Amino acid sequence: MQVLRTPDERFDGLEGFPFVPHYTDIADQDGGTLRVHHLDEGPATGEVVLLLHGEPSWCYLYRKMIPVLTAAGLRCVAPDLVGFGRSDKPAARTDYTYARHVEWMRTLLFDALDLTGITLVCQDWGGLIGLRLVAEHPDRFARVVAANTFLPVGNTPAGEAFMNWRRFSQEVETFPTGFIVNGGCTSTLSEAVIAAYDAPFPSRAYKAGARVFPSLVPTTEDDPAVPANRAAWDVLGRWQKPFLTLFGKNDPILGRADAPLQEHVPGAKGQPHERFWGGHFVQEDRGDYLAERIVAWLKPSS
Repeated sequence: MQVLRTPDERFDGLEGFPFVPHYTDIADQDGGTLRVHHLDEGPATGEVVLLLHGEPSWCYLYRKMIPVLTAAGLRCVAPDLVGFGRSDKPAARTDYTYARHVEWMRTLLFDALDLTGITLVCQDWGGLIGLRLVAEHPDRFARVVAANTFLPVGNTPAGEAFMNWRRFSQEVETFPTGFIVNGGCTSTLSEAVIAAYDAPFPSRAYKAGARVFPSLVPTTEDDPAVPANRAAWDVLGRWQKPFLTLFGKNDPILGRADAPLQEHVPGAKGQPHERFWGGHFVQEDRGDYLAERIVAWLKPSS
């Protein structure tokens, strides 16, 4: 596959982002390799908190949360999904599938980084991918924090708000990533922050992954991802480890998607779930608060 790599200078001087990049080469599942980026902050011996972003953001989304988590002695690992952030970007839309995204992250997190005892923090596509990993490799995970995400199995209507977003994503001429993230927040982002979300994409040629993601969400039962997602949903229906939902309630698409997770996952019973002021990108609107709630949950005596 043809692969594009965003020039490093695009990431120079980003507001509030002093973190050191880490790179790992993984198989692209097409006979070649991909360079995947992740952050690794905090003590190497600390409990691992895996921060998975979604569409069309990158690990910059977690910049407000990482200092709070590392100050509590936690190790934060925040990858950029393939096609996003500093990670390589296959150029063709057909290079991206749901299954490949799951396998790319599995290869990085387990084969290369060998992470265990993981607390998953996932939002948007970070949940669609991360919850699959939890179900398929449960021994790697200790607990889950879900924020404005879900695991679609194609048996319920997608809803007008999502279908409008999908239509926009496929028809808009330039796919303005920073504008999209700003629109998914309840707060108003600064020009510098909007520019940081545009940074990974020097031109439309780099946006194949961002463009295709909305069309990969399973909305019908014949979607190729549905069998694996249903199998994962069944596993989550037996998940006894702690499962917490922290959702921005002003999200018109996923602001109420916490209820099915709480009802379905046994480990969600009795947890201090919250639905609070914030949009789809709760890490932008309430990143400090979100991190504080996670620390209080993981370390109640601290």
